[in-house]
Amino acid sequence: MRSAAWLLTSGAAFASAASLADVCTSSYAKAHLPTTASYEGITIDKSSLTAQAFYNEPFTGSVMYPNATISYCNVTFAYSHNGLNDQVLVTYWLPSPSEFQDRFLATGGGGLAINSGNSSVAGGIPYGAAAGLTDGGFGSFSNSWDTVFPLANGTANWPAVYNFGYQSIHEMTVLGQAFTKSFYGTNSTKLFSYYQGCSEGGREGWSQVQRFADQFDGVITGAPAFRYAFQQVQHLYSNIVEQTLNYYPPPCELAEIVNLTIAACDPLDGKTDGVVARSDLCKLHFNINSTLGKPYSCAASSATSMMGPPAPASPAQNGTVSAKGIEVAATILHGLRNSQGQQVYFNYQPGATFADAQTEYDATTDSWTLDQSGLGAEWVERYLMLQNASLLPTLNGVTYDTLQAWITQGLQMYTDSLETTWPDLTPFQKAGGKVLHYHGESDNSIPTASSVRYHESVRKVMYPDMSYNASNAALNEWYRLYLIPGAAHCGPNPLQPNGPFPQTNLQVMIDWVEKGVEPTTLNATVLQGEHLGQNQQVCQWPLRPLYVGGEMQCVYDQASIDTWHYDLDAFKVPIY
Repeated sequence: MRSAAWLLTSGAAFASAASLADVCTSSYAKAHLPTTASYEGITIDKSSLTAQAFYNEPFTGSVMYPNATISYCNVTFAYSHNGLNDQVLVTYWLPSPSEFQDRFLATGGGGLAINSGNSSVAGGIPYGAAAGLTDGGFGSFSNSWDTVFPLANGTANWPAVYNFGYQSIHEMTVLGQAFTKSFYGTNSTKLFSYYQGCSEGGREGWSQVQRFADQFDGVITGAPAFRYAFQQVQHLYSNIVEQTLNYYPPPCELAEIVNLTIAACDPLDGKTDGVVARSDLCKLHFNINSTLGKPYSCAASSATSMMGPPAPASPAQNGTVSAKGIEVAATILHGLRNSQGQQVYFNYQPGATFADAQTEYDATTDSWTLDQSGLGAEWVERYLMLQNASLLPTLNGVTYDTLQAWITQGLQMYTDSLETTWPDLTPFQKAGGKVLHYHGESDNSIPTASSVRYHESVRKVMYPDMSYNASNAALNEWYRLYLIPGAAHCGPNPLQPNGPFPQTNLQVMIDWVEKGVEPTTLNATVLQGEHLGQNQQVCQWPLRPLYVGGEMQCVYDQASIDTWHYDLDAFKVPIY
């Protein structure tokens, strides 16, 4: 009788010698599905499995991965949680056996979606990684969390909350790791496991780091939407500023303030290139009142309904920046404070667009009016009030104190599932895991300071007896933060086209984990405009970029660092 070791070796030899056509069949995939021992409490529905091979597919246009031509096997199947009578779908893209390099990549979503579709899993194939995504049990890969929440008005769907919060990404990863090793016959070989996601996907990455210490060797988290109770309500803050000040700026007026801010703050890093690389120096030196009286002009636009919610037509906008417009912009940048003047939360950096403050033209009254932020309104109406609706009935009577109360309510309801700011990452660090965390400095959806605050929380909690510099050095051995000059939310910024974006993060992480190549600066590429394809390097926090004699230096600047830190004194509990 041949030994089990011989069978294992034989299986590995077959997998490495097999073609994509050999392994990409339903029968082969079913024979290599994870066993019940892979994850207790889960039953896989083998009859649901499909397998399909794709050859020489172009993969282009992603800001997260370089262009490539890929071949892969797409395997999809369903599983259920014992006792729940539910169904969760997972998809895995697997490279040809000859291209597999003992790697697995888990991916996340964005907004209220738990996956980013093909654009995320395709990125693993050029690196020889099998890659997975999940539908979270929401009914299909195209369904978001809000399609299953609430169950009915007043009744929360708590299993969906925890699936979205962290459980489904974890299950997809554990099942995917077991399936990958079985599929390629490499059960005795080290499988390097990675995660990559941005926005909600960034939060999902942190949800895994904080709970499942030995699950990933490397985690890439972009602009994470953690501190969930604050983040979602914060989208409504700009609306309440406009309502409180009783001024609803034409979009062109706020856009001109942004353009003037970019022009004034661009050179502060020592290089004039149309990019605000030092929004901290902008906060210290730029006077927003200098925009008063500057002319603005925007052409009329037609009504649109092609992408997202319909946008009504708007007239041509011509005027000059007003004192009221400046007051709205300055108050938004100041960040949410309650009626006692205490800081509740922070806002975006100067140079970011005022996306949450967009107003709507009312042709009947020939005026600009309040336009609820759908991100903030849906959070309050659906997830706090448990109503099956995406907008609040009204914002009348809502004050800054109301926003703080909603934040507190969200903390009390979802701290254990969505908040995702647990600062003691000792188990992950001891397991040898590494984190590459990045955030666009001109992000207009998630404040860049949010990432700085979490990095600072981890530093203080894990290295309380070290000096600032020594504790940052210790933290940087395994967790590194990079602020991307001029970048918007999870991508390049059309208003600052010469800014770079870190498109090769997965390769950087692979080199760090597998070869010990530490990313002192982060590799980035200009992905638009006249300098398309130009390579740039991004400084590692807390160092900041400064050009001297045409050369970039990464410098320590305490006054600048201080602008990123906030005392959220509106709360008596720690806010990590």
